[in-house]
Amino acid sequence: MKAEPLPAPAVNRLIDALPRSERTRLLAACESVDLRFAQVLCDAGQPLDHLYFPTTGFLSLITPVPGHHGLEVAMVGNESAAGLSLVLGQARSPLRLLVQGAGSALRIAAPALRLEMQRSATLRGLLERSIAALLTRTARMAACTRFHLVEERLARWLLTSQDCAHSAQLHVTHEFLAYMLGVRRAGITKAATALQERQLIRYHRGAVTILDRGGLEAISCGCYQADRADMLAALGPDEPGHTPGYAASAAEPATTRYAPKKRSISAEASGPFGSV
Repeated sequence: MKAEPLPAPAVNRLIDALPRSERTRLLAACESVDLRFAQVLCDAGQPLDHLYFPTTGFLSLITPVPGHHGLEVAMVGNESAAGLSLVLGQARSPLRLLVQGAGSALRIAAPALRLEMQRSATLRGLLERSIAALLTRTARMAACTRFHLVEERLARWLLTSQDCAHSAQLHVTHEFLAYMLGVRRAGITKAATALQERQLIRYHRGAVTILDRGGLEAISCGCYQADRADMLAALGPDEPGHTPGYAASAAEPATTRYAPKKRSISAEASGPFGSV
Protein backbone atom coordinates (compact mmCIF):
# COMPACT_ATOMS: atom_id res chain seq x y z
CA MET A 1 0.00 0.00 0.00
CA LYS A 2 1.28 3.45 -0.89
CA ALA A 3 2.60 5.40 2.09
CA GLU A 4 1.56 9.04 2.03
CA PRO A 5 4.25 11.67 2.63
CA LEU A 6 4.61 12.68 6.25
CA PRO A 7 2.57 15.72 7.34
CA ALA A 8 4.24 19.10 7.24
CA PRO A 9 3.52 21.06 10.43
CA ALA A 10 6.07 23.78 11.24
CA VAL A 11 6.91 21.95 14.46
CA ASN A 12 9.07 19.10 15.65
CA ARG A 13 7.18 15.86 16.18
CA LEU A 14 9.48 14.60 18.93
CA ILE A 15 8.85 17.75 20.97
CA ASP A 16 5.14 17.53 20.22
CA ALA A 17 5.07 14.02 21.70
CA LEU A 18 5.85 15.46 25.13
CA PRO A 19 3.12 16.24 27.67
CA ARG A 20 2.06 19.88 27.49
CA SER A 21 3.83 21.06 30.64
CA GLU A 22 7.10 19.34 29.73
CA ARG A 23 6.91 20.60 26.17
CA THR A 24 6.43 24.17 27.39
CA ARG A 25 9.40 23.89 29.71
CA LEU A 26 11.64 22.40 27.00
CA LEU A 27 10.67 25.10 24.52
CA ALA A 28 11.55 27.79 27.04
CA ALA A 29 15.10 26.39 27.03
CA CYS A 30 15.33 26.35 23.20
CA GLU A 31 16.14 28.99 20.65
CA SER A 32 15.07 29.09 17.01
CA VAL A 33 17.82 29.16 14.39
CA ASP A 34 17.91 29.53 10.62
CA LEU A 35 19.47 26.72 8.61
CA ARG A 36 21.15 27.42 5.26
CA PHE A 37 21.72 24.82 2.57
CA ALA A 38 25.15 23.14 2.82
CA GLN A 39 25.79 24.70 6.23
CA VAL A 40 27.84 22.51 8.57
CA LEU A 41 26.38 22.74 12.08
CA CYS A 42 29.09 20.54 13.54
CA ASP A 43 31.88 18.58 11.91
CA ALA A 44 32.89 15.07 12.90
CA GLY A 45 35.26 15.10 15.84
CA GLN A 46 34.37 18.66 16.84
CA PRO A 47 32.75 19.73 20.12
CA LEU A 48 28.96 19.32 20.01
CA ASP A 49 27.33 22.16 21.93
CA HIS A 50 23.66 21.80 20.98
CA LEU A 51 20.95 19.28 20.20
CA TYR A 52 18.96 20.33 17.12
CA PHE A 53 15.25 19.74 16.58
CA PRO A 54 14.55 20.51 12.88
CA THR A 55 11.19 22.12 12.21
CA THR A 56 11.11 23.17 8.55
CA GLY A 57 14.70 22.34 7.58
CA PHE A 58 16.41 18.96 7.54
CA LEU A 59 19.91 17.56 7.95
CA SER A 60 22.17 14.88 6.54
CA LEU A 61 24.35 12.95 8.96
CA ILE A 62 27.67 12.27 7.24
CA THR A 63 30.29 9.79 8.40
CA PRO A 64 33.86 10.79 7.53
CA VAL A 65 35.83 8.64 5.09
CA PRO A 66 39.57 9.38 4.75
CA GLY A 67 40.37 10.55 1.23
CA HIS A 68 36.69 11.14 0.38
CA HIS A 69 33.95 13.65 1.18
CA GLY A 70 32.15 11.15 3.40
CA LEU A 71 28.96 9.12 3.19
CA GLU A 72 25.44 9.97 4.32
CA VAL A 73 24.20 7.48 6.92
CA ALA A 74 20.87 9.11 7.82
CA MET A 75 18.60 12.12 7.32
CA VAL A 76 16.91 13.97 10.15
CA GLY A 77 13.77 16.04 9.66
CA ASN A 78 11.08 17.23 12.03
CA GLU A 79 10.44 13.68 13.24
CA SER A 80 13.58 13.55 15.41
CA ALA A 81 16.69 15.40 16.55
CA ALA A 82 20.31 15.74 15.45
CA GLY A 83 23.28 15.63 17.77
CA LEU A 84 21.92 12.68 19.74
CA SER A 85 25.37 11.69 20.99
CA LEU A 86 24.89 14.46 23.57
CA VAL A 87 22.18 12.31 25.14
CA LEU A 88 24.86 9.70 25.83
CA GLY A 89 27.19 12.26 27.36
CA GLN A 90 29.51 12.37 24.35
CA ALA A 91 30.99 15.84 24.00
CA ARG A 92 32.20 15.47 20.41
CA SER A 93 30.16 14.61 17.35
CA PRO A 94 30.98 11.33 15.59
CA LEU A 95 29.23 12.64 12.46
CA ARG A 96 29.10 15.78 10.35
CA LEU A 97 25.76 17.58 10.69
CA LEU A 98 25.11 19.04 7.23
CA VAL A 99 22.06 21.11 6.30
CA GLN A 100 20.48 19.44 3.28
CA GLY A 101 17.20 21.36 3.34
CA ALA A 102 17.15 25.04 4.27
CA GLY A 103 14.64 26.13 6.86
CA SER A 104 14.63 26.41 10.63
CA ALA A 105 15.28 24.37 13.73
CA LEU A 106 15.08 24.63 17.47
CA ARG A 107 18.24 23.98 19.43
CA ILE A 108 19.02 23.47 23.09
CA ALA A 109 22.43 23.83 24.73
CA ALA A 110 24.01 20.73 26.25
CA PRO A 111 23.73 21.84 29.92
CA ALA A 112 20.06 22.74 29.50
CA LEU A 113 19.42 19.41 27.75
CA ARG A 114 20.94 17.48 30.64
CA LEU A 115 18.70 19.35 33.07
CA GLU A 116 15.55 18.69 31.04
CA MET A 117 16.43 15.00 30.74
CA GLN A 118 16.75 14.81 34.52
CA ARG A 119 13.33 16.40 34.90
CA SER A 120 11.46 14.43 32.23
CA ALA A 121 11.37 10.64 31.94
CA THR A 122 9.24 11.07 28.82
CA LEU A 123 11.91 13.17 27.11
CA ARG A 124 14.59 10.67 28.07
CA GLY A 125 12.52 7.84 26.65
CA LEU A 126 11.87 9.65 23.37
CA LEU A 127 15.53 10.50 22.93
CA GLU A 128 16.70 7.00 23.83
CA ARG A 129 14.27 5.46 21.32
CA SER A 130 15.49 7.97 18.73
CA ILE A 131 19.07 6.83 19.34
CA ALA A 132 18.02 3.18 18.99
CA ALA A 133 16.23 4.00 15.72
CA LEU A 134 19.29 5.86 14.42
CA LEU A 135 21.59 2.94 15.26
CA THR A 136 19.25 0.56 13.43
CA ARG A 137 19.04 2.84 10.41
CA THR A 138 22.82 3.27 10.15
CA ALA A 139 23.32 -0.50 10.33
CA ARG A 140 20.65 -0.95 7.66
CA MET A 141 22.35 1.72 5.55
CA ALA A 142 25.58 -0.30 5.57
CA ALA A 143 23.75 -3.37 4.24
CA CYS A 144 21.80 -1.26 1.74
CA THR A 145 24.99 0.30 0.37
CA ARG A 146 26.57 -3.11 -0.06
CA PHE A 147 23.69 -5.15 -1.50
CA HIS A 148 21.11 -2.90 -3.17
CA LEU A 149 21.18 -1.42 -6.66
CA VAL A 150 21.89 2.27 -7.15
CA GLU A 151 18.44 2.74 -8.70
CA GLU A 152 16.76 1.24 -5.61
CA ARG A 153 18.89 3.34 -3.28
CA LEU A 154 18.21 6.52 -5.23
CA ALA A 155 14.46 5.87 -5.02
CA ARG A 156 14.80 5.37 -1.27
CA TRP A 157 16.81 8.60 -0.93
CA LEU A 158 14.26 10.61 -2.91
CA LEU A 159 11.35 9.26 -0.84
CA THR A 160 13.13 10.05 2.42
CA SER A 161 14.03 13.52 1.17
CA GLN A 162 10.41 14.16 0.23
CA ASP A 163 9.33 13.14 3.73
CA CYS A 164 11.86 15.52 5.27
CA ALA A 165 11.24 18.40 2.86
CA HIS A 166 7.43 17.91 2.78
CA SER A 167 7.62 18.74 -0.90
CA ALA A 168 7.77 16.91 -4.23
CA GLN A 169 10.29 19.52 -5.42
CA LEU A 170 13.91 18.79 -4.50
CA HIS A 171 16.96 20.81 -5.48
CA VAL A 172 19.98 18.53 -5.85
CA THR A 173 22.72 17.95 -8.40
CA HIS A 174 24.05 14.63 -9.66
CA GLU A 175 27.33 15.46 -7.94
CA PHE A 176 25.59 16.00 -4.59
CA LEU A 177 23.64 12.74 -4.97
CA ALA A 178 26.85 10.90 -5.76
CA TYR A 179 28.37 12.22 -2.51
CA MET A 180 25.29 11.27 -0.49
CA LEU A 181 25.02 7.73 -1.88
CA GLY A 182 28.74 7.05 -2.12
CA VAL A 183 28.71 6.17 -5.83
CA ARG A 184 30.24 7.62 -8.97
CA ARG A 185 28.39 10.43 -10.69
CA ALA A 186 27.93 8.26 -13.79
CA GLY A 187 25.99 5.77 -11.67
CA ILE A 188 23.65 8.51 -10.43
CA THR A 189 23.10 9.77 -13.97
CA LYS A 190 22.19 6.28 -15.16
CA ALA A 191 19.81 5.64 -12.25
CA ALA A 192 18.14 9.07 -12.49
CA THR A 193 17.68 8.63 -16.24
CA ALA A 194 16.00 5.26 -15.65
CA LEU A 195 13.60 6.79 -13.11
CA GLN A 196 12.81 9.66 -15.47
CA GLU A 197 12.16 7.33 -18.40
CA ARG A 198 9.60 5.53 -16.22
CA GLN A 199 8.01 8.93 -15.53
CA LEU A 200 8.58 8.57 -11.81
CA ILE A 201 10.59 11.79 -11.58
CA ARG A 202 11.44 14.79 -13.71
CA TYR A 203 15.00 16.10 -13.51
CA HIS A 204 16.15 19.38 -15.01
CA ARG A 205 19.12 21.56 -14.09
CA GLY A 206 19.43 20.46 -10.48
CA ALA A 207 15.69 20.33 -9.79
CA VAL A 208 14.04 16.96 -9.16
CA THR A 209 10.25 16.67 -9.16
CA ILE A 210 8.69 13.48 -7.83
CA LEU A 211 5.86 12.63 -10.21
CA ASP A 212 4.84 9.17 -9.00
CA ARG A 213 5.51 8.47 -5.32
CA GLY A 214 3.82 5.06 -5.47
CA GLY A 215 6.02 4.07 -8.38
CA LEU A 216 9.14 5.11 -6.49
CA GLU A 217 8.05 3.05 -3.49
CA ALA A 218 7.51 0.03 -5.74
CA ILE A 219 11.08 0.04 -7.02
CA SER A 220 12.85 1.27 -3.88
CA CYS A 221 14.51 -1.22 -1.57
CA GLY A 222 12.61 -2.30 1.53
CA CYS A 223 14.89 -0.15 3.66
CA TYR A 224 12.65 2.89 3.13
CA GLN A 225 9.58 1.32 4.74
CA ALA A 226 11.74 -0.16 7.52
CA ASP A 227 13.27 3.26 8.28
CA ARG A 228 9.82 4.83 8.33
CA ALA A 229 8.54 2.19 10.76
CA ASP A 230 11.54 2.77 13.05
CA MET A 231 10.87 6.49 13.09
CA LEU A 232 7.20 6.05 14.01
CA ALA A 233 8.12 3.55 16.71
CA ALA A 234 10.61 6.01 18.21
CA LEU A 235 7.80 8.53 18.62
CA GLY A 236 5.84 5.91 20.53
CA PRO A 237 2.49 5.76 18.66
CA ASP A 238 -0.23 4.02 20.63
CA GLU A 239 -2.12 3.26 17.44
CA PRO A 240 -1.25 3.38 13.72
CA GLY A 241 -0.66 6.94 12.55
CA HIS A 242 -1.16 8.48 16.01
CA THR A 243 1.49 9.98 18.23
CA PRO A 244 0.61 10.69 21.88
CA GLY A 245 0.27 14.42 22.39
CA TYR A 246 0.73 15.21 18.70
CA ALA A 247 -2.86 15.42 17.52
CA ALA A 248 -3.96 17.46 20.50
CA SER A 249 -1.02 19.83 20.43
CA ALA A 250 -1.32 20.35 16.68
CA ALA A 251 -4.64 22.05 17.29
CA GLU A 252 -2.93 24.75 19.32
CA PRO A 253 -1.61 27.84 17.49
CA ALA A 254 1.98 27.18 16.47
CA THR A 255 2.94 30.71 17.47
CA THR A 256 2.06 30.00 21.10
CA ARG A 257 3.83 26.67 21.23
CA TYR A 258 6.98 27.59 19.30
CA ALA A 259 8.03 31.05 20.32
CA PRO A 260 11.64 30.79 21.50
CA LYS A 261 13.99 33.60 20.57
CA LYS A 262 15.03 33.34 16.94
CA ARG A 263 18.65 33.53 15.97
CA SER A 264 20.63 33.19 12.76
CA ILE A 265 23.67 30.98 13.13
CA SER A 266 26.65 31.48 10.88
CA ALA A 267 28.17 28.74 8.77
CA GLU A 268 31.44 28.39 10.61
CA ALA A 269 32.50 25.86 7.98
CA SER A 270 30.98 25.65 4.54
CA GLY A 271 31.96 22.01 4.09
CA PRO A 272 32.72 20.20 0.84
CA PHE A 273 29.18 20.73 -0.45
CA GLY A 274 29.06 24.49 -0.05
CA SER A 275 29.29 25.09 -3.79
CA VAL A 276 27.06 22.22 -4.88
